[in-house]
Amino acid sequence: MLGLTKRDTGLLIIVAILCIFAPFILNPFPEGSAMAQFNAGYPDLMQRLAIFGIFAIGFNILFGLTGYLSFGHAAFLGVGSYAAIWMMKLLTMNVVPAIIISVIVAGLFSLLVGWISLRRSGIYFSILTLAFAQMSYALAYSVLTPITGGETGLQPKVSDPRILDSALELGQSPRANLFGLDMKASAELVLGNWVFTFNAGYYIAAAVMLLAFYLSIRIFRSPFGMMLRAVKSNQQRMNYTGLNSKPYTLAAFVISGMYAGLAGGLLVAMDTQVGAERMFWTASGEIVVMTILGGAGTLIGPVLGAGLIKYMENIVSKINKTVLEQWFAFLPDGLEDLLITLIYPFVGKGWHLTLGLMFMLVVIFLPGGLVEGGQRISKLFRRKKTDPNTPSGKTTPAE
Repeated sequence: MLGLTKRDTGLLIIVAILCIFAPFILNPFPEGSAMAQFNAGYPDLMQRLAIFGIFAIGFNILFGLTGYLSFGHAAFLGVGSYAAIWMMKLLTMNVVPAIIISVIVAGLFSLLVGWISLRRSGIYFSILTLAFAQMSYALAYSVLTPITGGETGLQPKVSDPRILDSALELGQSPRANLFGLDMKASAELVLGNWVFTFNAGYYIAAAVMLLAFYLSIRIFRSPFGMMLRAVKSNQQRMNYTGLNSKPYTLAAFVISGMYAGLAGGLLVAMDTQVGAERMFWTASGEIVVMTILGGAGTLIGPVLGAGLIKYMENIVSKINKTVLEQWFAFLPDGLEDLLITLIYPFVGKGWHLTLGLMFMLVVIFLPGGLVEGGQRISKLFRRKKTDPNTPSGKTTPAE
């Protein structure tokens, strides 16, 4: 189906089902309960799960297949965002032209950065990409203020020309839309104490993520993907055979940059406010952690890593002392205070400590990331019972 193997088709269907039913899956606890703190089925977070999933999928095409570690991919996210916001300011608030131009501009910029950076490999390549990202951040933050808005950033204004849109009525503000469908439009389903929110912007982002995931599968299974794996395996030996690896690595870099630009355009479609902080080096480091945590070189791993980190950033970071006191109110005062003292450094503002410990454990015990952990668990359940007469599990051939 769609040019995929049975196994890849099954994986795509699973991801599609997860995207469709995300409002139910991410809201397992009733409203008002103590565990409702862990519900993540609200539009802003669901949109970010899908968008950063796209960002991670694209980064994985470069890092997971070729082994080239970029510390500057946030630059392409930021460039795509700025291109999208200017399209909304000058042309139309329809998100389609904004997303298209964000992919094109990010692709052109990644072509330039890749052409220079790929002259080196290893740590030198990583440092070059980091340098480009920081230069881009500095330009956006201070030098190119008329274009980027500097410290305050950019957002659509009523006074913007928008040559394809009709004039706004008095009191209206420009809102991102898809052919008239407001990206913030939502519908709620109330079932008992559960409230499920279905947001138009999320489902649009999820549909784009499914398409991006499908394209990544085709790249992974193509001869082009095999050449990229050869680069990762032994680039020097590949060059000795007479094959020039640079066009392949540059193509992977550009494709990865276009994925980042697509994510940047979608971020603008969901939240029409762009700032230079999207290009800072910490944003590039975050996508590296997402990919490694989920499983670099796997298909679904980066999506899982992006989802876990964004969940922790938005849910675990909101657990403060007041929440902990509500959880442990039934305990004696001394024990309650002890538990709060032990747990509090790992939640709230200290959620990065929890993430760091989790990342260390994954790198040490699960080098293949969360995907490897899932594979190990599935093997335990699929282990077949051996014949008691053949303890080794092997049969003896007949004489």
